[in-house]
Amino acid sequence: MKRFFNLEKISSMSAKWKIAGIAALITLAAGIFCIRCAIFLWLPPGSGKHAWIFEFREGYSLKKIAGQLEQTGVVSSERFFTLYARLKGAEGGIKAGAYLFNDGMTPAVILHKLLTGDVYVRRFAVPEGYSMYQIAELLDRRGIVGREAFLEQCENPALLAELGIKATSVEGYLYPCTYDIAPRTTAADLVRMMVRQFRKHLSAELETRSATARLSTGEILTLASMVEKEAVAPGDKPLIASVFLNRLKKKMPLQSDPTAVYKIRAFAGKVSREDIMTDSPYNTYKIRGLPPGPIGNPGRDAIEAILNPARTKYLYFVSRMDGTHYFSTTLEEHNRAVNKYLKSGPAAGTDMDRKMPEYRNDYPILTRRQVR
Repeated sequence: MKRFFNLEKISSMSAKWKIAGIAALITLAAGIFCIRCAIFLWLPPGSGKHAWIFEFREGYSLKKIAGQLEQTGVVSSERFFTLYARLKGAEGGIKAGAYLFNDGMTPAVILHKLLTGDVYVRRFAVPEGYSMYQIAELLDRRGIVGREAFLEQCENPALLAELGIKATSVEGYLYPCTYDIAPRTTAADLVRMMVRQFRKHLSAELETRSATARLSTGEILTLASMVEKEAVAPGDKPLIASVFLNRLKKKMPLQSDPTAVYKIRAFAGKVSREDIMTDSPYNTYKIRGLPPGPIGNPGRDAIEAILNPARTKYLYFVSRMDGTHYFSTTLEEHNRAVNKYLKSGPAAGTDMDRKMPEYRNDYPILTRRQVR
């Protein structure tokens, strides 16, 4: 029995099977690719417990950025992230800067931050009245810059010349406000940033109004820093300013408590007899006239109080122990107020003795010298 084979038919069927096989492989590969894409897009590589700060500079390519993200485990695939970003039209639209990413973020969240420039910054607030020593302590406690590094830049002659400050330090010129601080910001950068804000908000106004006040910018800042340290209630600032200005006109010592402890410790509302007897060029119990410079960094209200003080004849004030002060024109009246509001105190016997509630934000030791 003979069998005959149709070779053309067999060849045709074989070709069809090959095509079907190739199509199946393509379909399988496409399916696997789609699954991997879905996993990449919807399932982050981690739980979010691990985070990294990235600094992407101007000119970084999309591929380089994706490579760094994959290397740290923020994204699972450099290729997929690059492809996803290109499909979203992100090529060339990524903003330079420092970013905080963790392994629990999806590629969509990461790409959105990169395109919108949602950079990582640390927020830091400088309270009104704080001295450069207190600011240095806060920066150190927050781990932003070291305390000594900041203080060194505050007194750096080259930086002072660059900033146009004709003084021995930047005290008084560090503007109290909230700052957004990027990673790798140096102590010198921080000083520049704070002085820049001072120039922006106060410099022009001080230059314009200092002539009318018959005071130099340095004298205004020095007086304002004392007012800022003394006052608790905002409404007392113009009155306290009037006391200091009236005393200056009469060539009376200013006898301001915060000046007695400047560069020794932070003023927290109380001074001792030992404090007021300290020999210091800033101690207005021991010197006549103004200290050689500001004892803190005043806010706008304190500066305005010096530029536009209350019109009074007051020469004395004492705390009522409720955040406000009682003001007097004579020593006799002041002593009666002291007996009324302060039964006793370490500074009793001086004509400006008083106690004030402690500031909540003050730390006990914030300068270079330790209190013993």
